[in-house]
Amino acid sequence: MSGYSYIIICLCLLFPVSCSMYTPPEAIRNQILSEKWKLHKQSLSKLSSYQVRGALSFLSDKKKVFARFNWQQKNDKCYRLILTNLLGSTELDLNINQGTVQLINDQGKYYIGSNPEVALQKLINMPIPLNELREWLIGLPGSSTNFTLNSNGLIYVLNSDVNGYFWTVVYHGYYENTLVTLPSSLELRQGNNRIKLKIDSWKL
Repeated sequence: MSGYSYIIICLCLLFPVSCSMYTPPEAIRNQILSEKWKLHKQSLSKLSSYQVRGALSFLSDKKKVFARFNWQQKNDKCYRLILTNLLGSTELDLNINQGTVQLINDQGKYYIGSNPEVALQKLINMPIPLNELREWLIGLPGSSTNFTLNSNGLIYVLNSDVNGYFWTVVYHGYYENTLVTLPSSLELRQGNNRIKLKIDSWKL
């Protein structure tokens, strides 16, 4: 037994109440992070409308796609995603309004239905979980309960199983000069697929 351990045992024998009330530093740290996350989550939950602009890159074994994106969130049931190429031409226009999905790609293929994820899968062959992405985009875990926080109580990494696909989302940075702390860069990983989002601006 080390001298340090012996001293701790002696102190606990002399002061049993104090030792029983001792809280390890790691537990204190986790409690502080949990409180920070709780407050941050409450702030994010109040966001009903916003607009996000930035750059998107999709990387896989078969192809690489680079585009600009514009996400316009009006409310929980109405949002729009526009992807444009580097020349400014529209590559994809997805509009969800009260459960109705309208999507058109750069080749003029048109889809009307009720499931935006199915629409994307048909037109661009990418299993993007849009309902989860809406949450991930602002820094919420969506349906996932498997996530870790950084030192500021914000999500650093989360893992989620969506429709049979396992996703890992890594947050590389956050803007701290916005009304609510929001992501500045994140990466979605699914198998050998990578979707990187570099956010230029938030409009709340």
